Amino acid sequence: MLPAPITSIERGDRPNGHNHHGGVIGPNAVIQLAEALRRAGLAWVARAAFAEADAEDWLAVPPCAMVEESKVALLHQLVRRSLPPARAEAVMQDAGRLTAEYLLAHRIPRAAQSVLKLLPPALAMRSLLPAIRSHAWTFVGSGHFIARAGSPTVFEIHGNPLCAHEAALHPVCAWHAAVFERLFAVLVSPYTRVVESSCEAQGDPCCRFVAEWRNRHPH
Repeated sequence: MLPAPITSIERGDRPNGHNHHGGVIGPNAVIQLAEALRRAGLAWVARAAFAEADAEDWLAVPPCAMVEESKVALLHQLVRRSLPPARAEAVMQDAGRLTAEYLLAHRIPRAAQSVLKLLPPALAMRSLLPAIRSHAWTFVGSGHFIARAGSPTVFEIHGNPLCAHEAALHPVCAWHAAVFERLFAVLVSPYTRVVESSCEAQGDPCCRFVAEWRNRHPH
């Protein structure tokens, strides 16, 4: 059991006391995307995408509360359209890792992290899932989140707003996958890998993420 509850996995107050709130998503989906573009030497892409999404104010002054999910979705989609697929995926992965690092530094209690790291991976994952479920509204917005513990552990987002109305030949939710992978690499097992096995942008019924790990370092 965790020594203390994970009180918030994303910045922003829970609206109206509900676990789920349609139409908004956590600000790190914006803040860390801008930072990932800057780190990649793509500030010009950030300026163009934020301008086209009518979100230039977010680039000038990063948001500090929950933000409109449709505008965030447009930003993510504009970045994916502006870059070659491999480059866009790398930027989204970096933004996801940066988001996870923020959560580890500011939103998940150190005591809870210490205990999780001592547990066997399967037990650590099972212990972490209730907090992820209860705070899912911060990263899925109006989507519906399902998590199934096991080996592997499977996460699903139904009605994922960040790829809404998008059509692609391959999974596009690298930001979500990277957030999960970095969190679990630190808290569950350093050998965790998260793969998006289906994506609504491809016409699949949901965005599904599969998390797997190894207990021992490979020889």
